[in-house]
Amino acid sequence: MITSAHIDDIRTQVRAWRAKGETVAFVPTMGNLHQGHITLVKEAASKCDHVVVSIFVNPMQFGQNEDLDAYPRTLAADSEALTAAGAELLFTPTPAVMYPKGLEQQTYVEVPGISDVLCGASRPGHFRGVATIVCKLFNIVQPDVALFGNKDYQQLLVIKTMVEDLSLPIEIIGIDTIREDSGLAMSSRNGYLTAAEKAAAPALKQAIDAMAAGIKQGEIFEQVTEQAKASLVAAGFTPDYLEIRHAHTLEQAQNQDHALVILAAAYIGKARLIDNLRFDR
Repeated sequence: MITSAHIDDIRTQVRAWRAKGETVAFVPTMGNLHQGHITLVKEAASKCDHVVVSIFVNPMQFGQNEDLDAYPRTLAADSEALTAAGAELLFTPTPAVMYPKGLEQQTYVEVPGISDVLCGASRPGHFRGVATIVCKLFNIVQPDVALFGNKDYQQLLVIKTMVEDLSLPIEIIGIDTIREDSGLAMSSRNGYLTAAEKAAAPALKQAIDAMAAGIKQGEIFEQVTEQAKASLVAAGFTPDYLEIRHAHTLEQAQNQDHALVILAAAYIGKARLIDNLRFDR
């Protein structure tokens, strides 16, 4: 696997592949990789001739008092795992490479509406940072296909909307959430959990599953939501949000809607965990 922190190196290698008529898949990450990331890379390898991965802890998507400095950086282990998974090119830029004029002078990309709710409301500016860095990475790598995890459901919709609105010739593919045996969605932030918190954390998925079962049985949205919030509090969580939304627009779900998604974010200890469930009724 070739590793470089320089934009020109990435473009040169991709250009060489393109000259031979070969296709390129891309998996952007912030590193500290787990099995969910590796699944994305393996899936990418099945779809295109070559796989590019980026590792960049993006300061633009972190707010004040968030865990930018504490975010785990494990490049050596990540590189070994990516090589084994079939990645051929790893882009590891620094903030100075990606934002040479600094964050305050950086042109940004903003996806209106869908970026302002849920995690966007809790973390102002977060999705501006996500859309900007992903757009920059897309312009550098110029992939045919890019893969993201469905665990970050809102992020996936933001990126799909951006690609559509900016007419980028990239297919965006969402891959099912990879879970631990307990049902807990794999996340880099799971490393913040103590043993006791790790044991309690599967309650997040259990609450979402119970909500979906109640909705399918015709229970009132507000009732299943309040029951689920109570179960999270009892398990030691502090809920940030727990909502039922239209699966395609993230607008508040209405009784007549069939395509639904339940989205949750909740704090337990130092970790803010997110999860979701997309279903039809």
